[in-house]
Amino acid sequence: MPPALPDMDAEARQAADLYSWRVPSVWAKRIDWHNPNDPLRRQVMPSAAELQSVAGFTVDPLAEHGEQRVPGLLQKYAGRVLLQVSGHCPIHCRYCFRRHDTYANLPHDRATWAPALQWIAQDPSIHEVVLSGGDPLMVADRHLAELVQSLAAIPHLLRLRVHSRMPVVAPKRVGVRLLRGLTTTRLTPVLVIHCNHAAELDAAVLAGLARLQQAGILVLNQSVLLRGVNDDADTLVALCETLVNHRVLPYYLHLLDPVAGAAHFQVDRERARALILELQARLPGYAVPKLVWEQPGQSSKVAVDLGKTLA
Repeated sequence: MPPALPDMDAEARQAADLYSWRVPSVWAKRIDWHNPNDPLRRQVMPSAAELQSVAGFTVDPLAEHGEQRVPGLLQKYAGRVLLQVSGHCPIHCRYCFRRHDTYANLPHDRATWAPALQWIAQDPSIHEVVLSGGDPLMVADRHLAELVQSLAAIPHLLRLRVHSRMPVVAPKRVGVRLLRGLTTTRLTPVLVIHCNHAAELDAAVLAGLARLQQAGILVLNQSVLLRGVNDDADTLVALCETLVNHRVLPYYLHLLDPVAGAAHFQVDRERARALILELQARLPGYAVPKLVWEQPGQSSKVAVDLGKTLA
């Protein structure tokens, strides 16, 4: 945890009481805590702006509670399901779309995962399981390996996808036992990291990503477009080039999910379109992430239309 800071006023402390302040020590050491414009600090520092009520920003912006089939199992899109295996995260990002989730009744071991596994086994149209949370890599290696083995025993499953912030904020988590647990079944493993700024990719993080790749795991990145963090073309180009130079494919650039407490991070759609068009002009196509937003009830993430002429 970072030290108590002199500029954390009463309202910021109130915001931290509403959504707890958690920052791993390795991440905290990368931050200039006395620079309010530091892009890493801005992602995790509680702010009085979180207390503002803004129309359209809700506690369940993606209406996920209505997508739950059994505890911890969400089915939004055809052919794949999302299994929340942990209600804990190593870091609390202030823009998190699940920041208001209590994770009540979330399964956490072999016994409580059983209903979800049974649901998946009964639906042969499901080919991919996405492990999420919280952060799924908060689960101990032994328990995670048991879950992966159980999933691999379901004949119609083909892929295992893990969405985790852990390789970026706590790169030592990428150890031998984790890699073995993810790669010793017939399932094709994919790991999607969440990185918003090139300053997050220090030597330790890049070494951890290399370990994932050397183990045969496909590594992708998704980012959230955040005001004051990465909402300019130079920053996004630097992020995408750093990722590609280390064999990580930029996958998605998300518009902010409208979660209560995070409206101050929002970048308007026209600005987002202008940024992605500039990236297309400056980067090879494989280095440009898809600009998307998530709309409840849609059959997939929705690509932002780039075809119209900008004003």
